[in-house]
Amino acid sequence: MDINPVIFSFKLFTWTVTLTWYGLIVMSGVLVGAWFAEREVRRRGENGETLIDAMIWPVVIGILGARLWYVANATLGGNTSFIDDPMSIIRPPIAGLHFFGGLLFGAIALVFYLKRNGYDVWLFLDAVAPVTLLGQAVGRLGNYINQELYGPPTTLPWGIPIGAGHRLPAYADLTQFPVETTRFHPTFAYEMILNILAFLFIIWYVRKDENEKPGTAVSLWLICAGFIRVFIEFFRPDQPRIGDSFVSYTMVVAFLMGVTGVILFLARNGKIQIAALENWSEKYQVKKVENKTTPLPRKRQFVEDESDMDNQEEIKETKRKSTAKKPVAKKTTAKKTTVKRKTTK
Repeated sequence: MDINPVIFSFKLFTWTVTLTWYGLIVMSGVLVGAWFAEREVRRRGENGETLIDAMIWPVVIGILGARLWYVANATLGGNTSFIDDPMSIIRPPIAGLHFFGGLLFGAIALVFYLKRNGYDVWLFLDAVAPVTLLGQAVGRLGNYINQELYGPPTTLPWGIPIGAGHRLPAYADLTQFPVETTRFHPTFAYEMILNILAFLFIIWYVRKDENEKPGTAVSLWLICAGFIRVFIEFFRPDQPRIGDSFVSYTMVVAFLMGVTGVILFLARNGKIQIAALENWSEKYQVKKVENKTTPLPRKRQFVEDESDMDNQEEIKETKRKSTAKKPVAKKTTAKKTTVKRKTTK
């Protein structure tokens, strides 16, 4: 199934503005994730609007990080195009983003914002982290339209065809891999399904316990997201490998994520002791927001300055009222009563 990745494009002065299915689907994933994360923040007792304010810079910085990670990953894999033409890194249209780069840079920006404004970092991370699995799952539909993120050839019934123009160099020989008969692993679909299942599991786990401990959702997300990606990397022939091994750079990072998640989960449940987490709070610290009160309008005070011509009418009116005769209250004469005291002789 070959779908045109471009929805429409038009000229704006010297720029060509293009809307692609991939961009639209990715933004839909961000919006779906933001909507659900806002609900998770409110469920934990914090103001949901705070998350919307907090996500502005993390999204922008996350996109920058996703691009930089993609460039670094490609360069480590032997791609010299970005070294030969550095301006291609930022020259529109920008093609090539890496989820881990966006995640890392976006998380750093979010933590910085939360700490600077006095919010509970664990509360917001627990709300946002699992939702990234859902948003990423939605975004993977864009990879299907672009015919990318597929695996090696397969004879399984759910294999998908890939057009000649979208083939990796290893599968570009159409005599060996004919377009009509060759099918490939739908790697994007594997990741999409696993992410949805992991998201549902984490949401179920944290909601089944009314006394949710801070950091539980984050640790579970690190475990799921990390080890899912390790599995997916076996079906990613496009990822640069370390030397002649089957291990990719992304696989190493993903494995470390999963191990970190296991350590945090065990520490959170008292199975192991970590000095840096000794003061880990058992409850979320909700920031109290003071009610904003609207100040009463201040009355204008007129200065009795004869040179102030703008206030002459007001001054005259004030003088007239102050010199007006006030009504005199009627005096009431109390009736005197004489009390005769009896004297004892």
